Amino acid sequence: MLTRLSIPSHEEVYRVEDAGAGLRGFIALHSTRRGPAAGGLRMRAYRSDEAALEDVLNLSRGMSYKNAAAGLPLGGGKAVIIGDPARDKTPDLLRAMGCAIDALEGRYWTAEDMGMSPADMAEIARATRYVAGRDQGAHASGDPSPVTAQGVFAAMRAGAARISGSDDLRGRHVAVQGLGHVGWHLARLLHEAGARLSVADMDGARAKVTAAEFGAEVVAPEAIHAVAADILAPCAIGGVLNAQTIPEIRAAMICGAANNQLAAPGDAEALHARGILYLPDYVANGGGIINVSAEILEIADRAAWVDARLDAIGATMARILERAAGEDASPAVIADRMVEAALVDKAG
Repeated sequence: MLTRLSIPSHEEVYRVEDAGAGLRGFIALHSTRRGPAAGGLRMRAYRSDEAALEDVLNLSRGMSYKNAAAGLPLGGGKAVIIGDPARDKTPDLLRAMGCAIDALEGRYWTAEDMGMSPADMAEIARATRYVAGRDQGAHASGDPSPVTAQGVFAAMRAGAARISGSDDLRGRHVAVQGLGHVGWHLARLLHEAGARLSVADMDGARAKVTAAEFGAEVVAPEAIHAVAADILAPCAIGGVLNAQTIPEIRAAMICGAANNQLAAPGDAEALHARGILYLPDYVANGGGIINVSAEILEIADRAAWVDARLDAIGATMARILERAAGEDASPAVIADRMVEAALVDKAG
């Protein structure tokens, strides 16, 4: 079922296969320097095995950075299943993935991500104890999406304070790209804060319902990045900030929940050159793993523990933005330096 691959950038990478259960996927452990690798399980209809492998490698590396930025005693890992979650997901497939995770003997903990739910985590938990994001149990953390949105909201306020001197988002125009679990919750928080919203989603009906609920304007998915807004919030797939979209962006700041928003490392510099303040995604969207880690670490007073670390997201982002302004550098570059220093210190 597990075939180890040799990937120099990662500690361990496995191809996962179970023909009887219809399972094909990958598990990647980027780093266990700070603790067991932790990161969600994603299910998507990838165009190829190569595309799935590339995604799990990028996402697992991002989890090492995200967990370090949040100060968690966890390393970075990720898992992906190749298939349409609406059509191909079965209990047998989920349990087979659970068996593969269990074979790693705690070096990797999984949790909910795109295409997965707390109910799916409960099914996986029938085959392994190394799963979080469940909605039942002594330390159950449930759906991490609302907590992820709270962290992004806190980071966005820190960015607003850097640009205008006030973290008040009332009257700010925010373009939200993607209205899945996290994007919808972020839109709700922004609406409650008095922001003006433009929204887009590949599901047109979802966009219309959200717009009606929050008094938002619906924008075509292919055009949302170019809306003349104060803030662009990418909350869908990665790679949306690239050589094609960056010249068209008219927002002063970018802060969203999507992972790996930059298509290439040079895109951070391209945004900086245009005077667009980019808030590093793995810092902004750390709320979900904070929520999940309370379950992994079996924190007794989880609500207070999570709230304290959510508040710290805004403070961490503020420090990154202050250093970036002082050095006239992209916040992405400064965040990477800070995290890499933390990883090196832990390794030593």
